[in-house]
Amino acid sequence: MLELKNVKKAFVQPDGTKTPILDLAEYALATGEQAVLIGPSGCGKTTLLHIIAGITRPTSGSVKIDGVEITRFSEATRDRLRANKLGYVFQTFNLLPAFSALENVMLGMAFSSGRASSARARDLLQRVGLGHRLSSRPKTMSVGEQQRVAVARALANRPKVLLADEPTANVDPANQQAVIDLIRENCRQEGVALLLVTHAMNVADQFERVDRLDEINRVVAAARGVA
Repeated sequence: MLELKNVKKAFVQPDGTKTPILDLAEYALATGEQAVLIGPSGCGKTTLLHIIAGITRPTSGSVKIDGVEITRFSEATRDRLRANKLGYVFQTFNLLPAFSALENVMLGMAFSSGRASSARARDLLQRVGLGHRLSSRPKTMSVGEQQRVAVARALANRPKVLLADEPTANVDPANQQAVIDLIRENCRQEGVALLLVTHAMNVADQFERVDRLDEINRVVAAARGVA
């Protein structure tokens, strides 16, 4: 479902020199597989997520989602592919404050090739325990409720892959487990491959597959070898 090969990313500095950030020989997720990605700050986690999502183009290498090579496309086409094939749960939620919970979820459908479905949005909000909060705006909701809206929005387009970037970082400890369970169970129900980035080992320990990016990113590994 997700397949990366020889993916490299380097950023060009003002003086023209290139700073390598990411160098992955191979990384893959099968349909419905769930994995956690961990590693210290600076090892390339956010860069990798942005490359998978098509937000950033790699310097070289192949990125396939559901068999589609996304690196060859323009930014506009990558945006459409992201809307159709990917869900993204941000740690800062990124909900629109002027819109209700239902409208925020439906807005997630607006950029895909399918038709926005209020029934689908209502069902997802019901499944995440917010059937009674359809008309509520984010500012009237708790942090945990806002994160559940964000999860529902990320699943709205029936994605093939769900990316979750530190989804419990801004959630109070009492609700962190509920958020993780919510993400995992909904991905299981819909056969969505899940890649979750976290610093929390109590979260990572719940997954059968845990990948350390600082070990598989050859840029970091090489720097450690020099040190």
